[in-house]
Amino acid sequence: MSSLHPNMSFLTASDGVRLAWRVDDFTPPWRTPEVPVLLLHAAMGSYRRWFSWIPDIARQRTVLSLELRGHGASAIPTEAQPLTVERLVADVVELLDHLGVPRVHAVGLSAGGYVGQRLAMEHPGRVATLALFASTPGLRNSQAGTWPAKAAAMGLEAFMRSGVADRFPADADPGLVDWFCRQTGGNDLPFIGRFVAHMSSRDWEDELPRIGCPTLIVAPGHEPIGSHDQYERMQKLIPDARLVSLEGMPHNIGDAAPEACTAALLEFLSARG
Repeated sequence: MSSLHPNMSFLTASDGVRLAWRVDDFTPPWRTPEVPVLLLHAAMGSYRRWFSWIPDIARQRTVLSLELRGHGASAIPTEAQPLTVERLVADVVELLDHLGVPRVHAVGLSAGGYVGQRLAMEHPGRVATLALFASTPGLRNSQAGTWPAKAAAMGLEAFMRSGVADRFPADADPGLVDWFCRQTGGNDLPFIGRFVAHMSSRDWEDELPRIGCPTLIVAPGHEPIGSHDQYERMQKLIPDARLVSLEGMPHNIGDAAPEACTAALLEFLSARG
């Protein structure tokens, strides 16, 4: 793994947690800036996990990335500091306010999509469009509730390696899979236990009609962590939603099929100006 790390900027949230963020922009400098794309990574993820996404997106749109509290270069909140989806949404709003960004195209991968969904519901004026990748309305209807105890018993990296078949297709690059397991395994285990426990207690499917912006749902065709039926219900419940299914893919489409994901995203954004 390279010893060089991306240069991040930092913002202290209203409750004192330091958040890491970054802007990537390779658009023509003479072009009028469009609404930026905000990337919200998955649980146990970081900015670096977007390595295959950002080069494609940043040539067309300004890309703003936030490392969720407790992840990457962002600080781990103490037990006394809140760790809820609502607090994660507040972190996003505070970052947008800090940067003077009125609204974004919100892109969420798995748990990052939970933040995107709640952002679109609670702050509709800040979200031009919403794009969700392998992201259901919470984790309560999944196997995730069992993860913290298993990870505590095995160690986080060993636990992630034991579940690779749920996340990557059999023909995935072994180097990618190994890097993914090391990256996720390097997270703080007690914090990840808290994070997953909260997410697996939440479900807001009945609130999905509140999402008023155009929404893209990109789903794994073979979803072992939740169920594909959930994505189909999401399409029906969100008033302006399009569902794209990546056939045969397990959960980690953002890592295993980045080209298909970014192609679907850029097509979706292009159709909306």
